Amino acid sequence: MDKNRVRELKILANKIRKNALTAVYSASSGHPGGSLSIADALSVLYFEVMNVDPSNPKKEDRDRFVLSKGHCSPALYATLAERGFFPVADCATFRKADSYLQGHPDMKGVPGVDMSTGSLGQGICAANGMALAGKIDNKDYRVYSILGDGELEEGQVWEAAMFAAHYKLDNLTAFVDFNGLQIDGDIEKVMSPLPIDEKFKAFNWHVIVTDAHDPEKLYDAICEAKATKGKPTVIIMKSVKGKGVSFMENQAGWHGNAPNEEQYNQAISELDAQIKELEVEA
Repeated sequence: MDKNRVRELKILANKIRKNALTAVYSASSGHPGGSLSIADALSVLYFEVMNVDPSNPKKEDRDRFVLSKGHCSPALYATLAERGFFPVADCATFRKADSYLQGHPDMKGVPGVDMSTGSLGQGICAANGMALAGKIDNKDYRVYSILGDGELEEGQVWEAAMFAAHYKLDNLTAFVDFNGLQIDGDIEKVMSPLPIDEKFKAFNWHVIVTDAHDPEKLYDAICEAKATKGKPTVIIMKSVKGKGVSFMENQAGWHGNAPNEEQYNQAISELDAQIKELEVEA
């Protein structure tokens, strides 16, 4: 991947962050911290990797994406809007009574959403089903899913891990947003899922550990996952919760709190400055 494309993807990630924050601010509720930490992965998936068509969201041969940590829907909606599935301005209607953008992803109401999610651990299970269906039907689409690191405390995640390895779902790639924080604080203190890499290896997954905020490394990891045969791949992304906004970074308090007007304006200003700096590099 050349430097210009890396720069473009970083700009897209920051636009996703801005749209996600606008959604949470407008609703006065939502989950900004984990939405900001997955923006780079979503930019690489939707703008560089995945076979999707905004004009035909349900086309049969499309790649599938499941946001297993469904509370971070602001990031998914922001990405889908930037990709052209619906107007960016609609992000500001998030969680409004008359809006189609619910607090958790809704596959029936939101163009581009492949699975309704919310209860942690269920999304990766649905992704397994999609991947197995692709195998049975001899389809060449791929399935991607993002989990939170706190979500790994759910037992059904590990049932899904066992299932995926048993059926050799090499068309499935899972991402773990490893930012180390969940709503109650440090994951190691709440209910430690560590070591994440060794656990997935024990379940016979191909494991890749990479930087969640480096588009080139993320892209290379996805390419490695595509080339891996006979087993599913998990990409463990070392991330920063609240990435891109100084006062949100590495703060568990921003897991599920909305910014006030002053905080929102500061956050948007910081992200705009980062975008401008990246544009100057062109």
